[in-house]
Amino acid sequence: MAADEKDDLKEELQGYKAKIIPSMKATLTWSRELVFVGTTPQGYELEFDADAQWGCKPTEALLMSLGGCMAIDIVSILKKMRMDISRFQIDITGERNPDPPQYFRAVEMVLHLAGRNLDSRRIERAIALSREKYCSVYNSLRPDLNLKVLYLIEDADSASS
Repeated sequence: MAADEKDDLKEELQGYKAKIIPSMKATLTWSRELVFVGTTPQGYELEFDADAQWGCKPTEALLMSLGGCMAIDIVSILKKMRMDISRFQIDITGERNPDPPQYFRAVEMVLHLAGRNLDSRRIERAIALSREKYCSVYNSLRPDLNLKVLYLIEDADSASS
């Protein structure tokens, strides 16, 4: 990657990350049984349910939050690297400790990317930057979490169907 590309990437990510407010708030309200409604300051709602009948389990939300955080970083970085992405999906599998506290011991992500001009070295660099520097969720989890990130570059024509 050329020096001017690195500077552009750094500037782009600093701009995105500069919007992050150091203090966050949310509200969680008991709805019924073991169902709670989480509300963000913007009014978005997410239902949490221990039985996953009315909403997602908190651990499912955590797994999706990890994937979402890394996906936002990776796509942002790849676009800044001038990669033409037409499809991006992450399949996430988490392995939890069998005994309480049942924290995530290992997480495996498989990124499925399609588009033009996709370069393996740049994809690996974007993954590393997200993991090492930018993903707030990953860096908020246990330091002994074993995170494995794989990727598959798929045919852009077959990904659009």
